[in-house]
Amino acid sequence: MGKSTVAKLLAARLGYLYLDTGALYRAIAWKVLQSKVPPMDHEQVAKLLQTTSIQMQFENGAMQVLVDDRDITRELRTPDVTGAASIVSAIPAVREWLLPIQRQIGQRGSVVAEGRDVGTKVFPSAPLKFFLDADATVRAERRHRELVAAGHGGPIETIYQDLSGRDTRDRSRPIAPLIPAADARPIDTSALNVEQVVEQMMAAVSAAS
Repeated sequence: MGKSTVAKLLAARLGYLYLDTGALYRAIAWKVLQSKVPPMDHEQVAKLLQTTSIQMQFENGAMQVLVDDRDITRELRTPDVTGAASIVSAIPAVREWLLPIQRQIGQRGSVVAEGRDVGTKVFPSAPLKFFLDADATVRAERRHRELVAAGHGGPIETIYQDLSGRDTRDRSRPIAPLIPAADARPIDTSALNVEQVVEQMMAAVSAAS
């Protein structure tokens, strides 16, 4: 069970749009890899943005991501893109470039937005925020199942190391670090299934209405 699964179901229950901000960083990572640009080269990545177009389309509650008019939604969850996304997301120019794109979606109406800095940076005035977390081993097992289902297998030990490394980078980066918003409601999902997590969130939404 991932955060995306929870966010999608919550959005469906509420009849809201679902915005996966992480998919936008993955889209940049995909373009970087396709262009043979080193993900850690801030200057080249920033230059690449000048010739990049990203669009989001919504159909039946699902979000599709188009880069330069090509639908790459199905290509965003590969291990290579995941690793590169964690690196490029720490580049200030990338975060600033994507910020108005994310906020434009928020202006369309009611939105369930998922992402590592949506509550602190993208939508700091959102009326209700949640911070989901789980034991690292549990998260690695869940991610492994997702990858196997998508045809991208791999040792669970490697996935655990990748997740731990990404968390360390994301929590320590100077730009938009992975920290909960001061007014976010924490939910430990380690021992919960998707339905139980969404029920907790729906209860909070009802109480806040």
